[in-house]
Amino acid sequence: MLMFHHRDRRGAFDHGWLKTYHSFSFGEFYDPNRMRFRTLRVMNEDYVLPGQGFGMHPHRDMEILTYVISGSIEHRDSLGSRGVISAGEWQRMTAGSGILHSEYNPSSEEQLHLYQIWLLPNQKGLPPSYEQRVFAPLEQTGWRWIASIDGRNDSLKIHQDSSLLRGRIDAGQTLHHPLAAGRGAWVQAVAGDLVVNGQRLLPGDGLAVEDESQLELVATVDSEVLAFDLA
Repeated sequence: MLMFHHRDRRGAFDHGWLKTYHSFSFGEFYDPNRMRFRTLRVMNEDYVLPGQGFGMHPHRDMEILTYVISGSIEHRDSLGSRGVISAGEWQRMTAGSGILHSEYNPSSEEQLHLYQIWLLPNQKGLPPSYEQRVFAPLEQTGWRWIASIDGRNDSLKIHQDSSLLRGRIDAGQTLHHPLAAGRGAWVQAVAGDLVVNGQRLLPGDGLAVEDESQLELVATVDSEVLAFDLA
């Protein structure tokens, strides 16, 4: 079963310094039919102007992943962590029992484009933690493991039985991912033009997948996706 989430039906807000698009209910956007998909709670696509960002604010009991598409983001938190994450890099934050953090675009010229992702943790009150990671680029059609419960394939370790993979599919190529019985998937189109299990996806589109044995992704042009294998 497929549930298509069109990019234009996301919650969209222009705050001047921030343009943001929410696949699920978040902040000012509320849709009782779009609260989450399985353990995937937030899928936000953000564009942040130079020198702007999110001031220090709190989080609890959430696994937070950030993927920088272009530009860079400067992170600071109450654990003393500080770093700049550049295009193509990832950060992971376990909010756990509580953490304060800020995220800013440190550039004076370049816009920041990112995806922010929240997953529900498998337990509450975990010790908060933070890390950032540079993954080797994909040189051809294939998967790069980004996050998993056990850190498999050198991925970031998260506190949930869910896996996140970044996929590259070159024009005319096909990519597969098996889904075990009882698991679901979410596919977020980042770039390109592709068909996933018969459904066309363009950048910003999302696809919830239930009761399927695999994902089959066929690209019309060079494409990029984020695929979630969810308990």
